[in-house]
Amino acid sequence: MNEILHAVFSTEGFVLGTLVPFLFVLTVVVFVHEMGHYLVGRWCGIGVKVFSIGFGPELFGFNDSHGTRWKLCAIPLGGYVKFVGDMNATSSQPSSEEIETLTAAERKVAFHTQPVWKRAATVVAGPLFNFLLTIAVFAVLFSAYGRPVLEPMVAEVTAGSPAARAGILPGDRFVSVDGKKVQTFADVQRRVSGRGGDPITFVMLRDGKEITVTATPELMEQQDGLGNKVKVAVIGVVNNQEFGQPRLITYNPVAAVGAAVEETGYIIQRTGQFLQRFVVGREDKCQLGGPIKIAQMSGQAAKLGFDWLVQLVALLSVGIGILNLLPIPPLDGGHLLFYGVEAVIRRPVSERMMELGYRVGLFLVLAFMGFVFWNDLFGC
Repeated sequence: MNEILHAVFSTEGFVLGTLVPFLFVLTVVVFVHEMGHYLVGRWCGIGVKVFSIGFGPELFGFNDSHGTRWKLCAIPLGGYVKFVGDMNATSSQPSSEEIETLTAAERKVAFHTQPVWKRAATVVAGPLFNFLLTIAVFAVLFSAYGRPVLEPMVAEVTAGSPAARAGILPGDRFVSVDGKKVQTFADVQRRVSGRGGDPITFVMLRDGKEITVTATPELMEQQDGLGNKVKVAVIGVVNNQEFGQPRLITYNPVAAVGAAVEETGYIIQRTGQFLQRFVVGREDKCQLGGPIKIAQMSGQAAKLGFDWLVQLVALLSVGIGILNLLPIPPLDGGHLLFYGVEAVIRRPVSERMMELGYRVGLFLVLAFMGFVFWNDLFGC
């Protein structure tokens, strides 16, 4: 019995080692996302009935002075803000009959009776706050720890690699990748890692002269910082201490924010690039995971330290923000799509079209959830 309790409740066990870090990561990301909806909605004069972390039966909660019910529910895999006039947790358009059931006071602050710009601002605030969370996390980390970098040098070239075939030699220095200047070896890795199978033009500095070569990165299985196997595009060059001349870049608070914005922008661009390539079958399906994979990564990050866990929060926050911006009802991007059409045609989208959109969108969302669960359990 003692061995079972130790396996479950020790820091190496399931509860403290995996479940608690997972709930921390997911709760922070969901809370910030929903807080974006809540704060901007309140700023726009929209009434809020419920702010919920999780779904299903309420575990505990309270009512604030504005009449909002703040609650924690039993299934901690998401959350929602329910505005006045919402008939469900997805904030889908209510029918004319449902709107008529509202009192005059409720109609005044109901979500669906507001101008389209207020509804759009309230919806986009969720993903926006996710991106702001990531910026804030990186800004703090850069201020506290700085950023270790290597010069963009080539110490070794793997035999038979794309770099070897392109004529890249040890001692070469990367100047630009596809026309974009690079300052560090990490810059080169960033511009290559998501371009498997795409010819890339490199400008190299060799013996004081610039030469241009073209190489096509190939996917290679590597381990990430958490020990997970991932497939990354590489050209087959290696840096080291001698050639890379490692140094630490330090930041004051203002510079740290700028660097954090740049880092977050890169992650957004890389994630969007991955999704585009994934749709056309050019990315490994095992790179997409669901709650089980996130829980495993949370446990791995927690073992490495709190700063690793916070970095996972930042990365997951970007992912949640981007996924919610996809133009699929009932995601935030689906709402924004309908509001965009409404702004163009100067009238709400018909109830029939919205109902059809929500049915198709819900099917796609459930299919995606089933896909990532399958990946978590059996596919990978």
